[in-house]
Amino acid sequence: MGWIILLVMMAVLLGALLWLGKLPRTAYELTGAALLLGVAGYAWQGQPGMAGVSVEPSEKPNSFDEDSITSRNEMGERFGSAREWLVFSDSLNRDGKHGSAANYLRNGVKEHPKDPDLWVGLGNALVVHADGVITPAAQYAFQKAADISPEHPGPPFFLGMAYAQSGKFDQARAVWTELLERSAEDAPWLADLESRLATLNRMQPSVPVPVDTPSSE
Repeated sequence: MGWIILLVMMAVLLGALLWLGKLPRTAYELTGAALLLGVAGYAWQGQPGMAGVSVEPSEKPNSFDEDSITSRNEMGERFGSAREWLVFSDSLNRDGKHGSAANYLRNGVKEHPKDPDLWVGLGNALVVHADGVITPAAQYAFQKAADISPEHPGPPFFLGMAYAQSGKFDQARAVWTELLERSAEDAPWLADLESRLATLNRMQPSVPVPVDTPSSE
């Protein structure tokens, strides 16, 4: 099939040169030689018989956690300006469009820079985009949320999740333990937090280490 396409293209090109380009008769031999040289190069390096290769999307579903949406709702994100941004970002993540989800929330925090839920959402989206690894940009987003709303449970909770996903278990434990100590007994997220902390303790024994947590000051 590749050879047929090549020959058709050569015929069309030659006809265009002769009739549209008014190619002089004295240049026929030179033009023919140039076309034959192109054919020789294709025959040498081309592989017209090779089957086509499908290209898969560069973004795939990976570390997006549906349970995180429930946890986020328990921590206050149900109404307000953040909801529509976060819902659409979640849909992008479900489709594996993690970069688009993060970029969408970047626009969200530009439009609503004082919304802690959007900053938490951005931090989560950046972690998902990085295949579950916490990045400096994600840490900045969680810290920004904590600066805006010091008592908000979302920043330390999801920062702890990001640390745990990245294999930084001691940092995750430190952040979650601090959040547990200041959480009310009837907090809707308490059972989830205790369960995650218990799982973490079973997986990795406690080893005290210094850790930077989102400041509440």
